[in-house]
Amino acid sequence: MKIASSLKSLKKRDLNSKQVRRRGRVYIINKKNPKFKARQK
Repeated sequence: MKIASSLKSLKKRDLNSKQVRRRGRVYIINKKNPKFKARQK
């Protein structure tokens, strides 16, 4: 999982990426390709 200060570019890496808010943190999740997971710092 990448930890980035901004997720905009990470979301555009793959069309299946979704932005999700969990426990006050913003995550990028991707069910089809889990290596694209990311979390906002």
